Amino acid sequence: MPVNLSAPDPTHLHPVAGLRIGTAMAGIRKANRRDLVVFLLDEGAAVAGVFTKNRFCAAPVQLCQAHLAAGSGAGIRALVVNTGNANAGTGAEGLARATRTCEALARHLGVAPRQVLPFSTGVILEPLPVERIEAGLPALLANAAAPVPADGARWAEAAQGIMTTDTLPKGASIQLQIGGRTVNVTGISKGAGMIRPNMATMLGYVATDAVIAPALLQQLVREAADESFNRITIDGDTSTNDSFVLMATQAAGHAPIATLDSPEGQALRAAVFDVSRRLAQAIVRDGEGATKFITVRVDGGRSAEECRLVAYAIAHSPLVKTAFYASDPNLGRILAAVGYAGIDDLDQGLIDLFLDDVHVARDGGRHPDYREEDGQRVMKGSEITVRVDLHRGSACATVWTCDLSHDYVSINADYRS
Repeated sequence: MPVNLSAPDPTHLHPVAGLRIGTAMAGIRKANRRDLVVFLLDEGAAVAGVFTKNRFCAAPVQLCQAHLAAGSGAGIRALVVNTGNANAGTGAEGLARATRTCEALARHLGVAPRQVLPFSTGVILEPLPVERIEAGLPALLANAAAPVPADGARWAEAAQGIMTTDTLPKGASIQLQIGGRTVNVTGISKGAGMIRPNMATMLGYVATDAVIAPALLQQLVREAADESFNRITIDGDTSTNDSFVLMATQAAGHAPIATLDSPEGQALRAAVFDVSRRLAQAIVRDGEGATKFITVRVDGGRSAEECRLVAYAIAHSPLVKTAFYASDPNLGRILAAVGYAGIDDLDQGLIDLFLDDVHVARDGGRHPDYREEDGQRVMKGSEITVRVDLHRGSACATVWTCDLSHDYVSINADYRS
């Protein structure tokens, strides 16, 4: 079961003006489930994205990057997402099938294929059944053209439509005021396993009707990713298909945001960060087999980068994660992870370790007042904070992870059955 996570309430997912969403059942891998999603953007919208750093990236990732580079994110009119098949490890034929998907949707919409961004998630090394996608497009577009509910039902349906091993759909939304106008920021994500930063086996889509200079969007999506999706890990695996896209429809009617350093730009940045963070944390809460949500904070580093090295060493460690699953305060495993994180001149005699309010280690050794029953009390909770202080500077970093359970092995062993 996911850790303190519930499906998003459609009434809390605010529609974004200038964007229509549709879903359909195309039978890409399984029958009788939504597995095809489209986002349709009005003319004038801007789009930016960040993608996996896995060098074996999937065909749709390659095509998205090419289409975005060709127009710098301007002119994109549609995003189409399929689940059930990743179209990764499919070579030239995979690229051809992703291109065919764009061409088919473009014909229906009367736009150029380069104005369509394709996304896929699912099983790797299998041919994309593009003919099923083509056959599903009429129903998909009819759904997008149907009257839009007053609430965020379309967003909620799309969140279901992009799921793979997720147990729950994931969505988040916020409203703010800019220039006397109400601005909406709404997003969905999917992901539950093969999760590691740069990025994770995840798809994330955030849209806003804010009016913002298109040139600022790439900076904003990169910053948002670094504060959210690039701070999560479930199993240390980096996927082939990870994509995080930010769309700005420019429909809110306020004066354009020309810089992110303005009060209006800062307000929008904070809202996008908030939604992205909630979507990223939802992925960890729904981690395959997860029973605990763990925040790892490292303080006192000389740089944020070395703090991240230590945080990820802890968060990636199977020994640490299995100890948390068992509520076993075998906390030397955490100190061992700190030691092998890659800081050559680390002084172990300065390190403090805390579990929530429990001071476990001081000056590199066991705190004289620490009792194992106190550590176990914390570890039995469903939400736990690990804090390490390196006492070598003023930098800090936080990442989010989960425990590693028997169910993780079962889910991944049975994934294709």
